[in-house]
Amino acid sequence: IWPVVAARLADVELVNLGFGGSALLDPFVARTIRDAPADLISLKLGINLVNTDLMRVRAFGPAVHGFLDTIRDGHPTTPLLVVSPVLCPIHEDTPGPGAFDLEALAQGELRFRATGDPAEIAAGKLTLTVIREELARIVTDRQAHDPHLQYVDGRELYGQADAADHPLLDALHPDAATHQLMGERFARSVLTTEPLSWAP
Repeated sequence: IWPVVAARLADVELVNLGFGGSALLDPFVARTIRDAPADLISLKLGINLVNTDLMRVRAFGPAVHGFLDTIRDGHPTTPLLVVSPVLCPIHEDTPGPGAFDLEALAQGELRFRATGDPAEIAAGKLTLTVIREELARIVTDRQAHDPHLQYVDGRELYGQADAADHPLLDALHPDAATHQLMGERFARSVLTTEPLSWAP
């Protein structure tokens, strides 16, 4: 929802390829982006990889590099943003998989929890903290030959300071007001910057 908010505020045409709960660095998505016209590309990566417990850190880096390489085959100089996950306390330092909180369900509430063990991070399990560190490192490494690539910490859109006033309703998903906030921040910080300082 928040990308739509941002696009409307900035009066830009949006193509949203987000998959609810299933954005998993699929190669066909990278090919779709590669083959579509674009003036700006933004990729928000990470949360689904953690809560599905899909891969380990060893596989994550090459998967991100491959995704970016494919996009760059069709958009070599298009401004490209890599946006890390927004704050999600249950997965900040606890790996997935995510699951329904059965105690909450017994009380008639829908809520999620992380079922992984933080001790498994050393063995390569992903958390949001790990994802952010890896994405920042990957972007920094690639910027030496790709000056039109930028990293955005997703906590600039929704972070710890926002959690009290805008708690995640089910411990995982933002509500409508939070999507509005995130969209406004993205529009203000990215889409209404003219010209983009790192654009070709």
